[in-house]
Amino acid sequence: MLNVLAITGPIYIAIAVGFAAVRFELFSKADMHVLGKFVIDIALPALLFRALATHRIAEILNPTYMLAYALGSLAVIGASRFVSRRLAHLDAQTSTFIAMGMSCSNSGFVGYPILLLTLAPVAGVVLALNMVVENIVVIPLLLALAEHGRGGAAAGPWHSVVRHTLRRLAKNPLILAIVAGLAVSLFDWTPPEPVDRAIQMFALASGAASLFVIGGTLVGLSVGSVWRRVLPIAAGKLLLHPLAVLLAVLAVPLLGLPPLHATLRTAAVLSAAMPMFGIYPILAQAYGHEHFAAPALLVTTAAAFFSLSGILWALGRFHW
Repeated sequence: MLNVLAITGPIYIAIAVGFAAVRFELFSKADMHVLGKFVIDIALPALLFRALATHRIAEILNPTYMLAYALGSLAVIGASRFVSRRLAHLDAQTSTFIAMGMSCSNSGFVGYPILLLTLAPVAGVVLALNMVVENIVVIPLLLALAEHGRGGAAAGPWHSVVRHTLRRLAKNPLILAIVAGLAVSLFDWTPPEPVDRAIQMFALASGAASLFVIGGTLVGLSVGSVWRRVLPIAAGKLLLHPLAVLLAVLAVPLLGLPPLHATLRTAAVLSAAMPMFGIYPILAQAYGHEHFAAPALLVTTAAAFFSLSGILWALGRFHW
């Protein structure tokens, strides 16, 4: 318990610093939008590029793990959007960001340290596998759905919608970074050292800057005003996502793929049980949905301390 708190503690501190900076007027709320743009257009693309470029996919490729993690995440996206659209009658873009909050884990800033504590021998490989699935399948799909949900993109025949969405995605720094990182990894190319160090500098800035922006956006917000939206997101991320991945892990061998080793089974479920990634409110901010995304991140990160402890206990109790 204390080890988990030692990992999540710095996250809360960074968020609190951002909150205090805006609360005591060292920064304004408008400054948070500028910093958020820096993270989304510069720092985060650098992080995604390095996450792919520094791992040889051929060396760590595990089809069973990747398929199970992808299927579990896609099932959550599908179920969340169905409930949001058909039962709650929410618009497509709001439904997309609710699904994003339920299906995108904080694999780097929370997941990797926790895996180091619990499953150290496979922590690095699992991080790379998670990054590949999230950065190539889950996040691009959600960004495409978000672009589709824009007012202008939603009109017209389907081929116009697809063309418009692809055109916008082709200019998205996150997508460009994923494509570039994958190309570098596949061709086993190493950027010149000065370039690599510069990219690493921006990548390292993404964590603290994103958490700082999250804290700043919380000023003036009340969870009470959006709790009906926040609580389902938190429950979906901490409970539904790991359950979906667990079921996918059990089902994928039925397709003829080799079953996962027990360590990787545990790693997959734990990875899905992490709170949502730290730039969730920043991505939502670009589409005007940070009012519920930031409180959802705060509540989910706080609740994850208890849910992760429970999942770790259950996995150990049943020797799974």
